[in-house]
Amino acid sequence: MNGLKDWEKPTVANTDKAPTYGIAIAQLKAEGKCPDDLAHRQVKFLNDVVDADHGKLKQLIKPVRGFKTLKAAYATIKGFEAMRALRKGQAAIFNLTGDIRGEVRIVERAFGIGPRALTEAVALLTRNIEGQAP
Repeated sequence: MNGLKDWEKPTVANTDKAPTYGIAIAQLKAEGKCPDDLAHRQVKFLNDVVDADHGKLKQLIKPVRGFKTLKAAYATIKGFEAMRALRKGQAAIFNLTGDIRGEVRIVERAFGIGPRALTEAVALLTRNIEGQAP
């Protein structure tokens, strides 16, 4: 937290009731790595919304039966998360055009693919859809 500006530093840390969090926060305060006025709230179910979000990811990963390499795990999970963000509308702020082209750009950037592959696929799809419109 030393690299954060004053307005970026948290004023409250929410954790579950595990006793180790209190000890760790007290040590960070003593070492000066954490603001002295940081309030520590221990609420049993406060972080359940965040934890529950991982449940869907686990459901998607289970059928995959594990990964052989860390690289494969990283790419697969990144793909799952990118698609979930698009589906949930969490990437809408990055979709400047507000259509499928914007979503394609987001996916291209997330996976480091050149803009040509997906853009050409979307252009083909758009032409087919427009050709079928009355």
